[in-house]
Amino acid sequence: MRHLIIYAHPNENSLNHNLLNTVVETLQSRNEEIIVRDLYTIGFDPVLSLDDMQRQRMGKISDDIRIEQEHISWAEQITFIYPIWWTGLPAMMKGYIDRVFSYGFAYRYDQGIQKGLLTGKKTVIINTHGKSHGEYEKTGMDKALTLTSDNGIFIYSGLEIIRHLFFDKADKATSEDLEVWKDQIKNLYSEYVFND
Repeated sequence: MRHLIIYAHPNENSLNHNLLNTVVETLQSRNEEIIVRDLYTIGFDPVLSLDDMQRQRMGKISDDIRIEQEHISWAEQITFIYPIWWTGLPAMMKGYIDRVFSYGFAYRYDQGIQKGLLTGKKTVIINTHGKSHGEYEKTGMDKALTLTSDNGIFIYSGLEIIRHLFFDKADKATSEDLEVWKDQIKNLYSEYVFND
């Protein structure tokens, strides 16, 4: 299977980077095809410009967007790994979505009806956040995140979400927590991704 990993965190010593390594190692152990797009390392420009918008209206895109769209088109399974900051996507990941998931590539409207164009691709989303699951449930933030990211971005674009993992209290994670989370990731890929 062709796996694309889209990753956004500036610190290579972060918990998120550790989780990225776990995904990569799990896929490599099964000789899967993998492309990793580390958005900070490649210097992806997350700013949707007026030029981008004008090009999109003409059905054209810049070279950096074309490269990312080619990777997405290539992939059969896409993993997104990023922290939840200010109860949403980091600016780098949000900008990636703004620029790369463009009209005519990720979605379109047919006679006023929205249609996702990335159908047939499976998706795993891995997030870390500082608050506890209990705090997210109490405030309704868990439902808000599902609505805005899962439904509002990924499903809207036609992607099939296999699982969305939220690892809580990430700023206070112990080595035991990390091992549990890594096991969850390994089991997820073994159970869902490889047993189609």
